[in-house]
Amino acid sequence: MQINTRKLGSQGLEVSALGLGCMGMSEFYSGRDEAEAVATIHRALELGVTFLDTADMYGPFTNEILVGKAIAGRRDQVVLATKFANVRGEKGEFLGIRGDAEYVRQACDASLKRLGVDHIDLYYQHRVDPNTPIEETVGAMAELVKAGKIRYLGLSEAAPETIRRAHAVHPISALQTEYSLWSREPEEEILPTVRELGIGYVAYSPLGRGFLTGQIRRIEDLAEDDYRRNAPRFQGENFQKNLDLVAEIEKMAREKGCTPAQLALAWLLTQGEDIVPIPGTTKRARLEENLGAMDVRITAEDRARINSILPPGAAAGTRYAAPQMQALNR
Repeated sequence: MQINTRKLGSQGLEVSALGLGCMGMSEFYSGRDEAEAVATIHRALELGVTFLDTADMYGPFTNEILVGKAIAGRRDQVVLATKFANVRGEKGEFLGIRGDAEYVRQACDASLKRLGVDHIDLYYQHRVDPNTPIEETVGAMAELVKAGKIRYLGLSEAAPETIRRAHAVHPISALQTEYSLWSREPEEEILPTVRELGIGYVAYSPLGRGFLTGQIRRIEDLAEDDYRRNAPRFQGENFQKNLDLVAEIEKMAREKGCTPAQLALAWLLTQGEDIVPIPGTTKRARLEENLGAMDVRITAEDRARINSILPPGAAAGTRYAAPQMQALNR
């Protein structure tokens, strides 16, 4: 398996074509095992994955510590991405979104300390603060670049107008937003906007929060504390409708001699050289399965078939529950 690199933006940021999302190693999913998580990160680096994604809110705070521990002594192998803006308390409570300059500086210093590094390669605003002009937020982030604390700037779940305003203040290297076979909304406005501006695209939840792997058959397959139980696409009639769609993807994957996850990731990789998916996993075996997507060839006929199975808008239910949907900058 050959892991190629891709450029994010036009400022010089280069990462492995598939990254590793580390969120689930610390929160939101069940069955967490820190030793296996660290081993998974080490295995990713061994195999040529350079791009690690975390955020201060994951844990909260503990995921950055875990990632920092895993990359100690390996910093030069890693393109490290983290995020700020989702404010949480020590007990995990959600306290809103902040993008004011003072908070940007505080959050960056706290992340650097937890990660045990002297700089962050890619620093994202995790969610756009509706009460702070994006110019103030990005201006503060630009000051951190001048200070040598961060190298490149990113946004997450930002609307086209916000992206344009941010990019006018300081070049944005990457936009991170959900994108997968069952979340194709970015194709309408977001992807054309970032391509016009020369911004790279980082696709999170590229496996539909695990749904596209074919491993989830019943809601009971998810542990009681699994946050997906509250996600609209995993509930009621939506669950069965989405299961029927995945069955078609599974059938196609069998015919191609790959897993559904590999098919979903391979499709995403063919959507453009400027797209970098960051599937999350907590286990080495799943990591290696995901990386096998690099060897799956997607033909024009495959693309047409996939478009017929899962055209934009095919998935039943919204991406998040109502409160989280309201936090998206749209």
